[in-house]
Formats: sequence, structure tokens, C-alpha cells
Amino acid sequence: MIAKFIKRILRRDPMVKHTQANNTGVPKRIPKKLHRIDPHLLSKNAVKVTQTLQQAGYEAFIVGGAVRDLVLGIGPKDFDVATNATPDQVQRLFRKARLIGRRFQIVHVTFFGKGHPEIIEVSTFRALLDNAGDHVAESGRILRDNVWGSQGEDAARRDFTINAMYYDPSTETVLDYHGGMADMQKKTLRMIGDPTKRYREDPVRMLRAIRFAAKTGFTLEANTRAPIAKLGKLLQDVPSARLFDEILKLLMSGYSWAAIQGLSNAGLHHGLLPLLDHILDSSEASKGANDFVKLALANTDQRIQSGKSVSAGFLFATLLWPDLLKNWKANIAKGMANIPALNEAMDDTIATQSSGMTIQRRFESDMREIWSMQPRFERRVGRYPYRLIESPRFRAGYDFMLLRCATGEQSPTLGEWWTNFIAADPAGQDELMASAKNDLGSVANAPAKRRRRRKPKSATPSEPAAG
Repeated sequence: MIAKFIKRILRRDPMVKHTQANNTGVPKRIPKKLHRIDPHLLSKNAVKVTQTLQQAGYEAFIVGGAVRDLVLGIGPKDFDVATNATPDQVQRLFRKARLIGRRFQIVHVTFFGKGHPEIIEVSTFRALLDNAGDHVAESGRILRDNVWGSQGEDAARRDFTINAMYYDPSTETVLDYHGGMADMQKKTLRMIGDPTKRYREDPVRMLRAIRFAAKTGFTLEANTRAPIAKLGKLLQDVPSARLFDEILKLLMSGYSWAAIQGLSNAGLHHGLLPLLDHILDSSEASKGANDFVKLALANTDQRIQSGKSVSAGFLFATLLWPDLLKNWKANIAKGMANIPALNEAMDDTIATQSSGMTIQRRFESDMREIWSMQPRFERRVGRYPYRLIESPRFRAGYDFMLLRCATGEQSPTLGEWWTNFIAADPAGQDELMASAKNDLGSVANAPAKRRRRRKPKSATPSEPAAG
């Protein structure tokens, strides 16, 4: 459907041709009757930003991935705006606006309404940096990127042709500088300009190429793919926080397994997440880890594609669990008690991961809580179950435990017991506690006094929280 639609556009508009990058700086103007963008898919706030800027005498366009998605008939999740107004000029026009970033200064304009606040990211047209002196490192990586330019230069600075289209809501016109529409019809992901130079300017573009290819199903054009394997080491120079953000986008693209396979095929997986080496290992020794992570990623993809939320802490807890489990068992084999062995395994696993891509502390805290909860699920006597379901992160820990049961790491009966315990009334909970006590053959702990159960709001077995 999409291919036929774009082919119709290309057939009807003689100006839209299968061309290489347009170096003239003159865009192809594609009117509404050809691009057929549905106005209902537009963010009212993004339109308001472009209108406000235009009324103040500036140029302003919706740009990038949002335009790509709009042409494909997909409602974009995020909207970016590009303008010839400087960040200071943009900020003065909006009450809820703040400057973000140093290396690449942009403005976040925030709108509050029903539901979550919406942030429209506004960037100023960037200039080409061929002669930008101290703005570019010897490796070619851009150090500072606050040199303003024309829209044509800004288009040439963007990464892929399908992301270099600009949409003006006021005239309902798409400006296509580099044959993005033609590449969309061919399902091709093509880098604008010399790919080697562009990757050196910003090594994260290699990860973006893999993510976009996995998400769209497009094929990386040969020249776009060729330099990636040789330039992968440049990712070591990317600031840890930015690398983390890009990996998180990749894992939460809704096509995480395809993206991870893409990383492997391009030779980029080494050193980003230690576990990626394991889950792409087809040996029998890695089968358990592979099954666990594949199931976790499949569940994550399904939730994201269904428009549901996913916790990054939960996701990274699953990705690193096989390494942690191995360390935990090794510590117990050394004679350490169960819980101290787990605590030390958590420290070692996170420290090893930090040698590659550092996980942000707020997610690290969630990971530790989810991991620490796992041995507590086996303590189904006394008051332990009642205390556990009152934990703020119970839902995430419970979902994590179900993953372990689904892959055979834990007995399925443990997951069934907890699912029944959550749904049971107090009398039913007492019966389950008694059955657990009999199963364990334990008389050391007296059953808890019957008390009114406080069910967590999110603890409904029919709706997995995935963290």
C-alpha cells in the first residue's frame, strides 16, 4: 500500500525523480494533492509553534522523522520544528520554553493539557561545518554545532534522505531536498553526502542507521552500510549519556530484536552491552540466556507496538540478568550466603557494564530493586508475601519472575502461585499460604494472621506491566 502510494506521487509529479542528493539547495516542492498528508495526524501544538514563528517573521517547518511518518500515513510520536530563528529568538516567543544542550543548542517548547505534557523540539537551521575550525575534532566528530545557516545547508546536514524533508502546515507543502520520497518508494535508507565523513562527524549516526532500518524494514544502501564495520570504534568517543540515550531508543523502537541483529550484522554490538555478545551466541551454553532475553525483548516490542509503556529499568534488568545470574551462582559456589552473593553479583554486573555503556543511576536503582526481589518470591510463608505485594516495584518484580518461569529458569508453579495469590481474597490467600508451607515441608514459620489484604493498583494478572 505504502509503496504504491508513493509510486503514484512520483509518477504524477515530474519534479520528483530518483536522484542522488540535490546539491543545488533548491528543494522539490510537493503539494498536498501529491503528498496527501492527513491534517488530523498533525500535533496542534507543533502547528501552533510554526504559526507563532511565521507570524513573527521567521521561517518554520515541521521536519525530520515526523514528516516521513506523515507521508506514510503514520501518526508521529514526536514533532520537531526547524526555523531560521535563533534559540534566543525562539525562547522569547514562548512562555514555556527553555534552552537545551551546549554542543547542539535547541529549544524545548512545552504545552500542558489533558494527559502528559507535549514537548515540541525547535532547532535553528545549521550551517555546513567544512571550515568551522575548532568546532570539529581531528577525528571529524563535531564538537560544537551552533553555527547557523540556511534551510538548504540544514537539509544537507541531516543524516538520511528520508529525514531531510520539511513540511509547512500553512501552505501544506513538503520540501524535499535530497530525494527522500524516491528513497521511501524504493524502501532504501541512504545517507546524505559521503557516509564515511558523516559517520565521523557523529558516530551515533551508525546506531541510528541500524535503528531506522529495523523499524522501517528499509534496506541500508550499499555505500551507507559499507563504512560502518570499520568505523564502529568511533562510538567509544561518544559521551556515555548520549550513547545510553541512543541505545535506549534502539531497544524501545518496537523492533528491538531486529535492531540487535542489525547491530551484530554491522559489527557494532561489541562493547555496548556485554550481554549482546551472549544473546547473539548460538552455542548451547548460551541457550538459556538467549531464550530469556529474546522473550523479554519480544514482550517489550509487543507492548510498544500496542502503544503501552515500558520501563527502561525493567528492560535493562532483563538484558543483564544472565550475567548477574552467572555471577550470583559463582559467588554461592565460593561459599557466600545467598543474599550477600546476590548483592555482590549486582555490583559486579553493573561495574562490568559500566566499562561499555553506563546505565543512568535512576534506572540502575530500579534494576537493583527488581533483582533483589527475586529470592523473596520463593519465601511464601509468614508475612513475607504480604509485605512483598506492598512493595512499590512489586509489579515489575512479579513480571520479571514470570519471565524466569516462562523460560524454565524457575518452576511454572511459582508463577501460578503468585498469580493466584494476587487475585485471591484473604481466605484464599490463607489457603495458598498453607499449601506453600506444605510444599516446602516447613514448620519453622507460623502462618500469618489473617488480615485485610491491600492489593497493589497495578497488580492485575491480565495486564503485564513490563516494569
